Amino acid sequence: MAGRKPAATPRTDTIDAKTLAATAAQLADEKKAEEIEVIHVDEQLKVADWFVLVTGQNRNHVRALYNELHVRLKAAGEQHRPVEGADLGWWVVLDFGDVVVHLFQKEAREFYDLEHLYSDCSRLDWRDVELPALEQADAS
Repeated sequence: MAGRKPAATPRTDTIDAKTLAATAAQLADEKKAEEIEVIHVDEQLKVADWFVLVTGQNRNHVRALYNELHVRLKAAGEQHRPVEGADLGWWVVLDFGDVVVHLFQKEAREFYDLEHLYSDCSRLDWRDVELPALEQADAS
């Protein structure tokens, strides 16, 4: 896409962006995340095509969601830029280039209100996307 900044971490395109967004949503759902939304932001942003918004119940839950997404998607060949916010667990951002996953505590999600900011963008029913088979995260 013209005008897009090159990714700091090159994507291997093992999973296309739409499927990666839906996969991140599914993995979060499996870890009991709440209010999962996948927003197609490519018309408003030049740095990403999809936002995945996820709410965790508390700091530990947000960190567990981050860990699950990091481990499972890395095992699938996907890499994200250096993570932002994992130390506090208030708002964690995993930037996969065309897909940016936002993991929030409830209060952070309400405060930043990205749903409202991107209310003109279409939503993806991520449950209708055929997902790749992924390895389970190591329980150790």
